[in-house]
Formats: sequence, C-alpha cells, structure tokens
Amino acid sequence: MRESVQITLARRPEGRLDRSVFGVESVRVGEPLAGQVLVQNTVFSVDPYMRPRMDDERSYIEPFAVGQPLEGGAVGVVIESRVPTIPEGTTVLHMHGWRELSILPANAVRPLDTGGFPPSYFLGVLGMPGLTAYAGLKLAKLEPGESLFVSSAAGAVGSLAGQLARKMGAGRVVGSVGSDTKADFVTGTLGFDSAVNYRVGPIVDLLAAAAPEGIDVYFDNVGGDHFSAALTRLRDHGRIVVCGTISSYEGAGRSIPGNLFEIVRKRLTISGLLVNDHTALAETFRNDVGTWLREGGLVVHETERTGVENAPEAFIGLLQGDFMGKVIVSV
Repeated sequence: MRESVQITLARRPEGRLDRSVFGVESVRVGEPLAGQVLVQNTVFSVDPYMRPRMDDERSYIEPFAVGQPLEGGAVGVVIESRVPTIPEGTTVLHMHGWRELSILPANAVRPLDTGGFPPSYFLGVLGMPGLTAYAGLKLAKLEPGESLFVSSAAGAVGSLAGQLARKMGAGRVVGSVGSDTKADFVTGTLGFDSAVNYRVGPIVDLLAAAAPEGIDVYFDNVGGDHFSAALTRLRDHGRIVVCGTISSYEGAGRSIPGNLFEIVRKRLTISGLLVNDHTALAETFRNDVGTWLREGGLVVHETERTGVENAPEAFIGLLQGDFMGKVIVSV
C-alpha cells in the first residue's frame, strides 16, 4: 500500500472561493488489477472550467461530487502495470489530477510520445488550452488581414489565441488584461498589437481607442461587459466565439448586455465553443503547433506551483487573475 495526498471538494462554494471549499486528505492506494495501471502524477492542470463544476448545476459535464477528489488533466508515469501494452515507465496523459497517485483502467490513459517537449506542454500549448484556441479561431473562420479581440489575453487560452491568430494571418490583435504588467507581457512578449487594462476604465471606451476601425472576430473568455463592448466594436458580419464567461464564475451574476440588437443590426454570428466537439482537429493542431514551437514561433509561459497541497491556492489565484499563462501544479 502506498500513501497518496489528494484534494477533495469539501463543500459547494457560495460566491468567491476560499480555502474551506477544499479538503486535503491522505489515502492508501493498493495495487492495480488486471487491465489497470498505477500512475504517479508528475504535473497536473488547474483551469477556469473547473469552477462551474463545483456548483451543483446541470452543464455539459458532470459536477464534482462533494467529498470526492477533484479531477483535471494530468501527466504521470506508470509505476505498476497490469496492461501489457502500457509497460511501467510509460508517460501517460489522463484526467485524474489533484492527487499524487491514481489507479486507472487502460482506456483512461493515453501514452505520450513527448517528442522532446516538457510533459507540462500537453496540459497547455499542446493540450486542451492550445486546441481550444486553435479550434476557436477555425470556428470563427478568421481570415488573413482580419482583426481579433481576445479577452483574458494573458491566460492559458487567450495568450495562445492571439499568437495563433498571428500565424493564421490576422492583421491586428488586441488583448484585454487586468494589469499593466500583463499588458506589457502580451504586447512585448507575445506580440499583440495592443492591450487594454480593463481595471483602469470602461472596457468599451478602452477597446474603441485600441481598435478605432473596429474588429472582425471576438474570442470571448470573460463575458459580461467585455461581450457588450465587443458587440459595439464588431464590424458587420463579425463573429464571436464564446469560450468562457469567467466574469460570472465567482458569484458576480450573469448580466445581460443591453446592446444585443447589435447582433441583428450587424448580422453577427455567435458560436459556443466546447473543445470536445473539435477533437477531429487534434492531429492537425499538434502538427501545426508542434512545428511552430520547434521553429521558436510561439511563446510558452507557465506559472508553476509545487505540491498537491498547494493546488487550491493555485486555483484560487487563477480565478482572481493573479497569474499569467498556463497554471500547473508539479507533484
């Protein structure tokens, strides 16, 4: 028997998260049975989509169960195997993060050929956030020369959406961020044309100054006032891809923009984006992004916290906008 630390959902949150929502426990893990592997995690992901799963509401994915370990993308190494095709020492990708050890059936893990990339990349730029950014731009039918507005532009998805748009020929890329430091990061490091700090004034005014000629595509990670501002600045036949609405995740309410008639007047197209609907793009995505990474054409920024017990603080900080890039927890 081995000891494993894991993070559980101690109770349903009410409003903004705090540490009391999470439990930390040590459990004993036995040996895998036939058809199973025992995985020791090396790194796992915390992502904004996990926050709605803490609520007991119907969604596109089952909510987390109170008293049970949280889940999320993770990379680990098989330390015991009862599966001939997955020998010990194999690096695998799976969805049982927030813990040190996990016994999993063979169909719950995907052996990884990392190709020389850090394993954490498969939770970020080469994983779900990267595919989300890539699929979102394809869904928006971004054309060369068009302008793009990305909210939460310093985050895991937004930072990649802006960079990938450049690779796809975007003419102008504008990002929304929550600090001047992040604004400097997305313009000076990631190559955005401009960035607006929504904390210094109304986002609709800031966006008008940053994109005086309007925008063609809005990649939405925030919702709320950002969505409303985008409606104001979009040109006729513009497109919106809604990836997330993080402004409403922490009990701030779900406001309805007052300028929805812009959708009719400008004949806009709005598409909801769930990455699981776009797995057919995965191979093309990995080939394209892998090539750009090897050529040095993409910037990867990770914020790392160490220790399973520190995952709650990493997640709370993510939701509060404390970090830049992909947030990961090393075990």
